[in-house]
Parts: sequence; C-alpha cells; structure tokens
Amino acid sequence: MPGKLELDVGGLPLLARVYRNLGGDTAREAFLSCKATLPPELDALLLAPAVVDRWSQRGPLGGMISTMTRMRSRWVYVSAGDTPFVNAAFVASLAAERRPGDEAVVPVHDVEGKALLEPLAALYDRLAFLREGVGILRSGRGALRLVIERLAARRVPAADPRVFTNVNTLTEYRGLS
Repeated sequence: MPGKLELDVGGLPLLARVYRNLGGDTAREAFLSCKATLPPELDALLLAPAVVDRWSQRGPLGGMISTMTRMRSRWVYVSAGDTPFVNAAFVASLAAERRPGDEAVVPVHDVEGKALLEPLAALYDRLAFLREGVGILRSGRGALRLVIERLAARRVPAADPRVFTNVNTLTEYRGLS
C-alpha cells in the first residue's frame, strides 16, 4: 500500500508512531531502514538516520544488513515500520528472555494452529546476524527464516499477538482502532 507509512495513526504518521512507541526519542542508538529517502515532512519527525537499502528488491534482509553495518550496538531490535501496536515494553520482554549463547530472540505466536515466527519483531545479535545474513543475501535467497535457522535463536511465545498487527490494506488501516 503506497504511502502507508505516512497515514495518520493517533495524530502521527504511522512510521513516526512506531518510532515513538519504541522509544526512538531516547538516547538509544536507532536507525531507520528505508527503500528510498523519506518525505521531508516525515523525516523531520524522526531523530534517527535513515539508511537506504543497498540491495533493492531483496526484501527485509537486504535492508536489515544495510542498516546493521552502520550500527554499533551489539543487540538490535528490528521492527517493521507499519506495526502501530509494538512498544518498548514488548522489546524489554524479549530482552528479558535472552540467555547466554543466544544470537536471536524471536517471538512466535499461533495462527490457525500453526506456530508463526515474527522475524520483523525480533531481537538480534547484530554481529551474528551479519555473519549469517550476508551469505544468505549473496546467495540470492533472501528469506529471514534462513538466517534464523543458522542462528542460536530462542523462540519465545508472544503474550499479546496484537503487537504484530501491521497495515497492508485500507481495510487493515481502518481497523486499527
């Protein structure tokens, strides 16, 4: 849905809402991974550098690698920009699940009897992700699940699957309330 990140959600563009919900206005290191430059009006609301994906047409994996190569933090939370109910408390709950040796903490929730991984709402050891993700990206296979399969990934049940709600259609946007 073109322009969805600029749609109003609670008085802010959707991307700005997600950014603020995650505590983007704090001193934490934050970056935005983008397919292209952001509109100036939206960019002005975000206090984080935007990294334009070096590997266009390669999906989220290319954007994540482009952005992670610019970061310094060891642990990185990754969120889709169209998930208005994700928040800092959710990220803290993932961090609390992390154990020594983990390279990722990935939430899982049940959808029609099937366990569904949420790789775009997960916590990653940035160095481990780059170690495994670059090879998968270069091989032409861009699925995040392939990276997760190669990581020491802790899968944790999601307490509230509503945090994974995203906006891909006008119907989903209208149903946000």
